[in-house]
Amino acid sequence: MAKSNAIVITGGFLDTGSAKTAHGLIRGTDRFNIVGIIDSKHPGKDAGEVLDGHKRNIPVYATIADFTNASPQRATHCVVGVATKGGVIPDSLRAMLKEALESGYNLVNGLHEYVSDIPELAALASQKGLEITDVRKPKKFKDLHFWTGKIREVKCPKIAVLGTDCSLGKRTTTRFLVEAMRKAGYKAEMIYTGQTGWMQGAKYGFVFDSTLNDFISGEMEHAVVTCYQEAKPDIIFIEGQSSLRNPSGPAGAEWIVSANADAVVLQHNPARKQYKDMEYYPAYIADPKDEVALIKIYGAPTVALTINTAKMTQEEARTYAREYEKQLGIPAVLPLEDGVDSLVPVFEALIKKSLAQV
Repeated sequence: MAKSNAIVITGGFLDTGSAKTAHGLIRGTDRFNIVGIIDSKHPGKDAGEVLDGHKRNIPVYATIADFTNASPQRATHCVVGVATKGGVIPDSLRAMLKEALESGYNLVNGLHEYVSDIPELAALASQKGLEITDVRKPKKFKDLHFWTGKIREVKCPKIAVLGTDCSLGKRTTTRFLVEAMRKAGYKAEMIYTGQTGWMQGAKYGFVFDSTLNDFISGEMEHAVVTCYQEAKPDIIFIEGQSSLRNPSGPAGAEWIVSANADAVVLQHNPARKQYKDMEYYPAYIADPKDEVALIKIYGAPTVALTINTAKMTQEEARTYAREYEKQLGIPAVLPLEDGVDSLVPVFEALIKKSLAQV
């Protein structure tokens, strides 16, 4: 697909977990060419260096006006790069979206509240001939799918990338795994299940948390089957959401049961003891050993553990990784620090096994 130049609004949250959509786009997108980040706290810096210390030649501007006036590159789209409390559009963000429309930018929004439902902004977009894309808007009923059992026709390995909590980097790890397998010479595809995956240009998938519950299994199956039929991949990686035990939104069973996952990669942060934003509630994140056992009960083996290193030193994270490898008998890697190339042989073996069974 042809990439559109885009700027991303982060509202002063670029260096926080609230900007995880922006973080994904900074790390890579096949849908947009990111030419600027709008963040009042870090103007003049490189967005990649703010994110993880790696320069990516994406400059940060304090305001939309600063980008418009100073950037050598033009943009056609403005993307909302933050997750707000409850997915609502606060007044401060609404003002920035109005400014973006007035400046001639199409809007891309992944929040639960739709920009197209705000009369003032919808009218302004119409007047300017601009497009508003609310990524989380549900499909029409006629476009939804029930589960049918066609998943049995998919013969290549299907790998679910799950986690012990939300906001752990499952989508980033999924992209890394796809890229590593492609680099190794295999046809690998990703099934996106969130708005950022769509923004990053993944071709196959659906937005899990805006899909009616009755159709989640069917949409999952349809995405995987369509990917298999059209792309004919050697292996498919499915982006996970939340976790099997997160009380505020348990998820993961559909990946194993409805998508008939052949194996699981489990993402975990050893420093996080309670579920994100739920420290007030007496629920504690399971030890990976217990989570692996639960995943096995659902019907899939866990073939690798990936470590989110937030709030740990690298030395601490590597110590955890070595301990988990001994305890679980599977590879444990640090995706952001070390990449995932070391896991390629694990998936090569699954591909060979699947070919032998055809």
